[in-house]
Amino acid sequence: MQPPLWRQLQLTAAALASIRAGSSGTAAFEAVGPAMRPGVQALGFQVLRWLGRAEALRRHLAKRTPPPLPDALLCTALALAWDAQHAPYEPFTLVDQAVEAAKRNPATRAQASFINACLRRFLRERDELVAATDHEPVAQWNHPRWWIERLKRDHPRDWQRVLAADNAQPPMTLRVNLRKTTVPSYQLALQSVGLAAVRVGEAGLQLARARPVQQLPGFADGECSVQDAAAQLAAPLLLEGLLPVAGAAGATPLRVLDACAAPGGKTAHLLEFAGPAAIEVTALEVDAARSRRIDETLARLGLSAKVVVADAARPSTWWDGKPFDAILLDAPCTASGIVRRHPDVRWLRRESDTAQLAVQQAALLAALWPLVRPGGRLLYCTCSVFREEGSQQIDAFLAHNTDARLGASPGHLLPQSGANARAVPDNPSGDHDGFFYALLEKRPR
Repeated sequence: MQPPLWRQLQLTAAALASIRAGSSGTAAFEAVGPAMRPGVQALGFQVLRWLGRAEALRRHLAKRTPPPLPDALLCTALALAWDAQHAPYEPFTLVDQAVEAAKRNPATRAQASFINACLRRFLRERDELVAATDHEPVAQWNHPRWWIERLKRDHPRDWQRVLAADNAQPPMTLRVNLRKTTVPSYQLALQSVGLAAVRVGEAGLQLARARPVQQLPGFADGECSVQDAAAQLAAPLLLEGLLPVAGAAGATPLRVLDACAAPGGKTAHLLEFAGPAAIEVTALEVDAARSRRIDETLARLGLSAKVVVADAARPSTWWDGKPFDAILLDAPCTASGIVRRHPDVRWLRRESDTAQLAVQQAALLAALWPLVRPGGRLLYCTCSVFREEGSQQIDAFLAHNTDARLGASPGHLLPQSGANARAVPDNPSGDHDGFFYALLEKRPR
């Protein structure tokens, strides 16, 4: 039985209030019961993608900001109803059900008349109110002002395309496990259950429509994993040209470190790409709870790695003293490149976060670079579009490490969606998240 809309709006508003108070979107939506969660998350994502517009409209409708939960409910209704063409329900229905939601919750009941008055006025004056907010950058682009200004500075030719991509729904992209099947074979398996997909890169398939993983053929047996096309570039960038020739006499497995490895998607791809016999992978994760997800990922795929719970920035606590042939550093970052998948990120981040994270990234680079053998590699990557976390970080590193050279790598990959997509290396569809890659090669002695 379909839950009433007023109840879904109550839960969506509660999630928004939680995010505004500093909770992650993941935690806010996980607090919703399993039966209601899919519908509430779908509504919540749409609200977060249009929150800038909703808050601008609310400022025109109310002289004072209401208390947190009534304001969250009001902005939820405005975000869902402001664009009738893309509204999930008729605007009149959304308004009616939002008022009902306010009346049925003791925490918002006293504000029900106020919410009703604001939303009824919005219905009467929608075109004029929307036009009045069109000139406001935060309303137009639905990102914080500082974020918009940073993108203008970092990517002066592409900032509008990036913001538009951020507000689009991302595709569901799969990485086919080439140790168990082929891309064409798995594409046929998808077609046999009515799922259309196009090929992206060496091992990727992009679904025409997202589906629960339980509906994917062979998922439980490890035939595929969910991974964005840009993230699928990590393993080949790090390992191509470095792997020992299969069957060569005296060949020993490469020692590979995956730093900051949870939830294990890139760890698994390294093993799939090279073959378990060709590399020995240490997967490092500072968070014990998140490290368990690495074990779960590898178990489903029938792979194994040495999973260590430790701080990558403190090698003295975990390193055995033997140099690594290759290190993958997927560094903590603002996640500004994956906003379309996590629309809460733009509202949670603060302008000062970028500089603080850049310090952490530099510390990780400084700690891990000495662990690379001469002639070895370190692939630095972030799911960020900000240059402070990408090209500027690497420029500073190269200036202070004369034994490092920058190898062939994509640099900044900007998020691209649908009609805005442009092809990038190894991703013919061009539909991918934002990422940064720099392959650092250590000069032989």
